[in-house]
Amino acid sequence: MKLAYFTERPYRHLDEDIVLENKAFFGVSNKHYNHLKGADDYNQFLDEYCLAEEVGFDGLALNEHHGNPYCMGNVINTEAAILARITSKAKIILVGNMLPGVKHPLRLAEELATIDTISRGRLVAGWVRGAGSEQFFNNANPAYNREMFNEAHQFIMDCWTKDGPWRYEGKHFHYRHVNPWVRPYQEMPQQWIPGVLSPETVLWCAEKRYPYLGLGSALGATCDLWDMYADKAAELGYQAGPENFGYLLPLFVSESEAEAQDIGRGYSFGGGQNGFSRPEHTFPPGYNSRGAIRMMAQAAPGSSWLGISKEKLEASRSGKWQEEQDFDEVKRKLYASYERAQANLQIVSGTPEQVIPKIKAILRVIRPGSFTAFNVQGVASDQQRNRCIELLGKEVWPVIREYAEEIGLTDSFQREPGSVKLAPGTKRAPVCDREGLKELGVKVA
Repeated sequence: MKLAYFTERPYRHLDEDIVLENKAFFGVSNKHYNHLKGADDYNQFLDEYCLAEEVGFDGLALNEHHGNPYCMGNVINTEAAILARITSKAKIILVGNMLPGVKHPLRLAEELATIDTISRGRLVAGWVRGAGSEQFFNNANPAYNREMFNEAHQFIMDCWTKDGPWRYEGKHFHYRHVNPWVRPYQEMPQQWIPGVLSPETVLWCAEKRYPYLGLGSALGATCDLWDMYADKAAELGYQAGPENFGYLLPLFVSESEAEAQDIGRGYSFGGGQNGFSRPEHTFPPGYNSRGAIRMMAQAAPGSSWLGISKEKLEASRSGKWQEEQDFDEVKRKLYASYERAQANLQIVSGTPEQVIPKIKAILRVIRPGSFTAFNVQGVASDQQRNRCIELLGKEVWPVIREYAEEIGLTDSFQREPGSVKLAPGTKRAPVCDREGLKELGVKVA
């Protein structure tokens, strides 16, 4: 199993009432940004990634959002290039580059090949369609989002494998001269594809034999996605296994339960994931397929990722959203959501002794080959953030590695995804433990 570290790199100096007045992080005016404090935060986060490598994390995961103090990671390839030089062992995992928003896949192919070269083959590329709000920020037409994603991805694959110069004339991208000089250090970097509840993304991953990375989705819905992937894999003649799946989980650890819960509540800061963006920005017309909307509508109560929830979907349909201006009441609801997420094992907070059995329970049910810890959001101090990393690396991961080996959680570097052939007419093996899901007693749709 591969164990990775992730943080959204939040801007930690914003009064939460400003976010609550805006009803979301996206759209808060950048007049509230302080460049001195922003520099402190950025350097702290880079130091965190170095610390994570030092204490034993296998991978360092980066993502990208725009115009949003929830995540200061606006250009992940810049951060990845820095990590390529200042770290030496850990994989650099990008989850991922927003292909429809970048609009220049040739430049992207060069950037990623350069990162892989500087790191001497440690890049794990990842591609995303981008959150709904990213379509607004990047002036991208959401109706063309998926076809632009597919075209850009295939073009980058050609850039990394096809000898140039050559000309490219596509539907959305056009180049008179394609001949990138620097190619990836690896023959082909692995590609992990993050997702929430889009069936199209899951099926696309299965067709490409790419590992699918679940972003904190509810365990019941995650099992549904895993089965969807495995069924498609069986149609294509291979058995999906742990190497085809990864999972990212908000995971907050401290020496005391009280402190862990206190810093965990920072995940709800200013709305946390529930307040990432308002409905009109979360669900732009044409962005979500009918299948994805159906899965969101069936989601268990309290299930949410980057504001994608059943409640917000209903609000977007009705045109009504929170009119509540009593901030104390809003915060009460947000903290109640945090408690529900813990009950559903979508957030795990506590001491090392408390979180280990919960992580084991999650791994037993969904059986991922990679597991990524999402560090504290909100206003937690540098010391609290660093201590969480240290406790995970030194006290939690050794136990989890042993357990992962015991139950056969093979990662995508140990076994190539799609390499286990399945004879025609052979029934595929299970990829998750639904009996174990029932035993956990978590809410499912």
